[in-house]
Amino acid sequence: LSEIKALCEACEKCELCKTRTNVVFGRGNEKAKLMFIGEAPGEKEDLSGKPFVGAAGKLLDKYLEAVGIGADEYYIANILKCRPPKNRDPLPEEQDVCIEYLREQVRLIKPKMIVCLGRIAAMQLIKEDFKITAEHGKIFKKGDTLICAVYHPAALLRDPRKKEDMMEDMKKIKAKLDEWKDAD
Repeated sequence: LSEIKALCEACEKCELCKTRTNVVFGRGNEKAKLMFIGEAPGEKEDLSGKPFVGAAGKLLDKYLEAVGIGADEYYIANILKCRPPKNRDPLPEEQDVCIEYLREQVRLIKPKMIVCLGRIAAMQLIKEDFKITAEHGKIFKKGDTLICAVYHPAALLRDPRKKEDMMEDMKKIKAKLDEWKDAD
């Protein structure tokens, strides 16, 4: 992973390299069975070099704590490793050049389950026409890996009515994690 991170830090494949403060590669247990993937870093992440450390990250941490998923049980990253200006949605061409870094992260970490944080990550990793409102929490299988999507924590900050759905989805994810622990 350190080699991939070094490649990201030297990357100039898109214009985002010119405006980034830090590359935001990922954090967590590099042997985790559970991997969370968001779309792109925000301002706090760009400043710290770590994913999900701003308000949305703090909300995600509360959900993880509420269902009993410890920081040592997951790895978290984004599709993009650099912050888009003004936190705009990642452009397709930015996703296309950055997705290879993420694929390498997934290949090396070998999670049993990937959880997409939000619609954009789900459209990139599950299917192009993914509908987050209708399909959040639904588990798909790709090869040997389970994959699902939940609401992006930033969406919950804008629309608290979705928080109960998020809690139910997080409970399902925790149940899968517990199944694997029991099998080990």
